Amino acid sequence: MRWITRPGWQGNLIALAAGALTTLSLAPFGIWPLALLSIALYYLGQRHTTPAQAAARGWCYGFGLFLSGVSWVYVSIHDFGAASPPLAGLLTLGFVAGLALFLALSGWLWARWLRRNDSPLADAFGFAALWLAMDAFRGWFLTGFPWLYGGYSQLDGPLAGLAPLAGVWLITFVLALSAALLVNLEQLRRNKAMLATALAVLLAPWLVALGLKGHDWTEASGAPLSVALMQGNVQQSLKWDPAKLNMQLALYRDMTLRSRPVDLIVWPETAVPVLRDQAEGYLAMMERVAGERDAALITGVPIRQANERGELRYYNGITAIGEGEGTYLKQKLVPFGEYVPLQDLLRGLIAFFDLPMSDFARGEPDQSLLTGKGYRIAPYICYEVVYPEFAASLARQSDLLLTVSNDAWFGRSIGPLQHLQMAQMRALEAGRWMIRSTNNGVTVLIDPQGRITEEIPAFQEGVLYGEVVPMQGLTPYLKWRSWPLITLCLLLLGWTLACNLRDRRSPSQG
Repeated sequence: MRWITRPGWQGNLIALAAGALTTLSLAPFGIWPLALLSIALYYLGQRHTTPAQAAARGWCYGFGLFLSGVSWVYVSIHDFGAASPPLAGLLTLGFVAGLALFLALSGWLWARWLRRNDSPLADAFGFAALWLAMDAFRGWFLTGFPWLYGGYSQLDGPLAGLAPLAGVWLITFVLALSAALLVNLEQLRRNKAMLATALAVLLAPWLVALGLKGHDWTEASGAPLSVALMQGNVQQSLKWDPAKLNMQLALYRDMTLRSRPVDLIVWPETAVPVLRDQAEGYLAMMERVAGERDAALITGVPIRQANERGELRYYNGITAIGEGEGTYLKQKLVPFGEYVPLQDLLRGLIAFFDLPMSDFARGEPDQSLLTGKGYRIAPYICYEVVYPEFAASLARQSDLLLTVSNDAWFGRSIGPLQHLQMAQMRALEAGRWMIRSTNNGVTVLIDPQGRITEEIPAFQEGVLYGEVVPMQGLTPYLKWRSWPLITLCLLLLGWTLACNLRDRRSPSQG
C-alpha cells in the first residue's frame, strides 16, 4: 500500500500496470470489474503526489493503458505501411507516449488545483468530474481519439442500463466516482453521516442501472426488414491493386446474385474500390438487380466531386441504390489512414504516409440520412461509430443504424473487437438496431439492447442473413445528449476549484 500511495518508481510501475487493467476489462477479454480496480489504483496512487509527480504518474498510467490497448496500430504501420519492425515499433511507442500525455495533464490538474484530501466525498466527485472531462477532451482534441473508455467495459456489466440515459459518458463517470468512493470509505468511517451519504451515492447508480437494464426506450415503427450483409474477406494487400479490381467487383456481384431475396442488401466500406464516377456502369447494373428484387442496396464507394468552393475533392462515401436513396460522405477521418496531418512535410518520408486512399476530404456536416425501403438509416463509416456525440446526432433522426467498415488494416489483433464493442454501445445508447457490414469481420446484427443477434466469423467469406426492426422514439441520451452530464461536471469542477482557492487564501479556516 505504501508503494501505491507514495511518490517513487514503485508507484509509477503500479500505475502503469493499473492502466493495462482497463484493456482487460474491454473486448475481447470482458473482465468488467478490472475497470473499477484500474481507476481505484490510479486514484489511490495520486493521493500524496506533487503536481509534477502526479503528471509523471498519470503518464505512466496512460502509457500502460494505451500500450496494452492500442498497440495494434503496429500492424497497420508494419504490415501495410511497409515500415521496418524497428521503425514501426518506434512509431507505435511514439503514438502511445503521446496519448499518455492526456493522463499526465489530468494528473497535474488534479494535484495542482482540485485534490481535496481533507474532504473525501467532495474529492471523489471532483475526481470523477475531471476523469470524464479528460476523456471527453481526448475524444475532441485534434479530431479526437475516443478509444478505451472505461464505460465500454459495462456493455455486459451491471451499469449497462445507464447507457440510454447519458451514453457511455455516464457509465464512465459512475465508474470513476465509485472507484474513488470505495477508496475513501475507510476515511469516511470517522463521520457516520458522511459515510451514510457516501454509501447512498455509491449504491444509487448501480441500483438504478440494474433496474433499467433491458428497459425498452423505443418501439417498432414498422414491420421487420430482412437483410443480407456481404462479407467479401478481401485481403488488404489486394484491396487497391488495379489488377484485382474486376475480381472484387465480380465477387460482390456474384454474392448478391446468389443471395436470397431480402429488403436490404449491404456491402462493406469501399466494397467498390474505384471512384463512383468510374463505376457508373457497374452500379447501374447492380441498381437494376436490386430493383428487380425490390431491395435497397447500400455500398461503400469512394466518391469524387466538387466541394462548395468548386474544388474537386475525394471522399470516403456510402451510396444507396435500388429501393434506397442517398449518398453520405464521411466526416470523421482517420489520421494517416484517410488524411495525413502536415502532409507537405510527411508525405514521401516512409510508405506509411503514402497509404492508398489517404487523401480524403471531410464530408460536410448536416448531410441527409440514407433511406432504404422508405426508412431513414443513419450511416457511419468505420471510425465514425466510435464518437458517441457524433453518432447520437445522426441516430436521433433515424429508424435504423448502419456502419460499414474495413478492419483488415488491423489484422488479427484486438482492435476490430474493440471497434465492434463500441458499435454495440451505440445501438444501446440509441435504442435502435445496428447493421454492421465489414470486409473481413466482424459482420453482425445488433439489437437495441446492444446484443449481437447474428454474426459471421471473422476472416471468412459469406453472407449474413437476418432481420432488423425500424424503431421510433428517443432515449434520454438522444433527446438531451450529454448536456445534463456536462453541466454537472462543470459545476463539480468549479465548486471543487473554488473551495480549494478559498482554503488556500484562508488556511486557518480550511
